[in-house]
Order: sequence, then C-alpha cells, then structure tokens
Amino acid sequence: MANLTSKELSAIEDQLSVEQNLIKKYKMYSQASTDPQLKAKCEQVAAKHQDHFNKLMGHLN
Repeated sequence: MANLTSKELSAIEDQLSVEQNLIKKYKMYSQASTDPQLKAKCEQVAAKHQDHFNKLMGHLN
C-alpha cells in the first residue's frame, strides 16, 4: 500500500465517522421498527455501512 497523504488520511477519518454514525442510526431504526420488512432493511443497510467502515479501516492498516 502506498503511503497516504495527510489530506487522504483526514478524508478517510471523516468518512469513518460518517459510516459509524450511519451504522448507529440504522441499528437504532431497526430496533425501533415494528415492521419486520423495515427492520430487516435497516439491518441490511447497517451491515452495508459496517462493510464500508471495515474497508476504510483496511486502508489504515
């Protein structure tokens, strides 16, 4: 992996924060939902953002 510039690191850190917030929100929406389909969709979206978070973290290792 090539060395990242400080600007690139900052952008990744910002996006990690965004992804964390989206994971928390969609997990909260899933827990609050009484509709099984909506609950499942929120869990899927949370998982998608968790995957994004994990991929971004891979750039920092």
